[in-house]
Amino acid sequence: MVITTKSAAIVGLNVYSINIEIDTINSIPQVLIIGLPDTAISEAKERLRLAIKNSGYSFPSTKVVINLAPADLKKEGTNYDLAMAIGILLKEGLIKDFDFESTVFLGELSLDGSIRPINGVLPIVCDLSRLGIKKVIVPIDNLQEASFIDDIEVLGAKNLSEVVEFLNNNIELTKIKQNIETYLNQKEDFNVDFSNIKGQLAAKKALEIAAAGAHNVLMSGSAGSGKTLLAKAFVSILPPLNKLEAIELTKIYSIAGLLDRKNPLITKRPFRSPHHSSSPTGIIGGGSNPKPGDITLAHRGVLFLDEMVEFPRSTLEVLRQPLEDNVVTISRAAVSVCYPANFILIGAMNPCPCGNFGDSKKTCTCSEFQINRYRSRLSGPLLDRIDIQLRIQRLNEDELLNDNTNVESSSQIRQRVIRAREIQLERYKNEGILTNSELSPKLIKKYCKIDDDTKNFLKQAINKFNLSARSYDRLLKVSRTIADLEDKKDINITHIAQALQLRDN
Repeated sequence: MVITTKSAAIVGLNVYSINIEIDTINSIPQVLIIGLPDTAISEAKERLRLAIKNSGYSFPSTKVVINLAPADLKKEGTNYDLAMAIGILLKEGLIKDFDFESTVFLGELSLDGSIRPINGVLPIVCDLSRLGIKKVIVPIDNLQEASFIDDIEVLGAKNLSEVVEFLNNNIELTKIKQNIETYLNQKEDFNVDFSNIKGQLAAKKALEIAAAGAHNVLMSGSAGSGKTLLAKAFVSILPPLNKLEAIELTKIYSIAGLLDRKNPLITKRPFRSPHHSSSPTGIIGGGSNPKPGDITLAHRGVLFLDEMVEFPRSTLEVLRQPLEDNVVTISRAAVSVCYPANFILIGAMNPCPCGNFGDSKKTCTCSEFQINRYRSRLSGPLLDRIDIQLRIQRLNEDELLNDNTNVESSSQIRQRVIRAREIQLERYKNEGILTNSELSPKLIKKYCKIDDDTKNFLKQAINKFNLSARSYDRLLKVSRTIADLEDKKDINITHIAQALQLRDN
């Protein structure tokens, strides 16, 4: 008789229920695993044999055939070990009848029978309830991460023996209940606060607008002008994560294997700052079995590209589609996955190769040709997708000597940002978006209405600055955010003028 247990597979962010079918044949003792397993699964043969033996049970002295169904889905990872071992022991009659149709087993086995943690437990548990699963047994080290979900029973086990004894109704497994609010209400600690940054009032105001509407920013200025410090402080004025965003981010980091076991919930908006030598795959994601890249790891947070023009042109150009659609689709011959990529891009660059163009203290040594070639590394279509473009000036003597006693802190600015975001949430509650930056052309027409005087002013701006259709739409989005920060229902000429100043034309 064929014995079936259940496990689960992750492809992208999608979870699939996997049936582990086990039968034996009177033949030379061996283990055969079929159903498109990868190397890690194929190597489970000896892990299974020794884990079962060292747990005090006998391994079948026949040929054991294990089929991972559906057979046309590529299986990767070690999370099937526990389900395969339980199936073998059930086949040997060492486990009594149990409701295996509604129970999933996850975990990697050590040779001594202990169960090691795996990646991707939270997204698996999140999706299993809709597949009719009522109970999930996970490694004890994954229990905290998996226990945030309410509508499914999650149990943690240290070793194979504990699972067998539980299934035979001899012991109870560990069960905990996590309160997401407890984690989200913890005080956030940021490395850089806006009160630590001297001067740069115009840049700070521009970043406040960017945070309020989730707009992309490019900062250009000489070395030492404060671009990197402003970018690092930017995350401190973003609104705190809500419950759904925290779960969404935690699922991504769990799949990527970047989740801290001691802090099983992502509670701060991410700040990713890849080096300019990073490959397109590292930033976008990919691989034979596609994994999240930096743009997905920056979801709901910030992707900071320091020395942006030093990134290879091919790397920068792959950002164009995610910046427009807020998702990234990675296609391979065998699979196509879609990852969320709704991030705020913060770019920083020098104005020229020597870094001194426009500097009030140092003389630029670059020719006009060198400056134009340097700036042309950022293509027009990419710049069109960056709403706010700032020129950061070097601080003067008075600003450097200022003791910053009357400078606004990040928490003060953050309150205004939160208020603007609340206005947007209420306005777009039936539109499926959260911020002004996500407005489609249809929604721009609906929510960015302007009067005749503002239209005439805007017409002059389009002619003077030669704005493209995309630039025009993004100008209105930024104007909408400025109006929200002032708690104004309609966009007026002042808001359009401020938005134009933020384009460094």
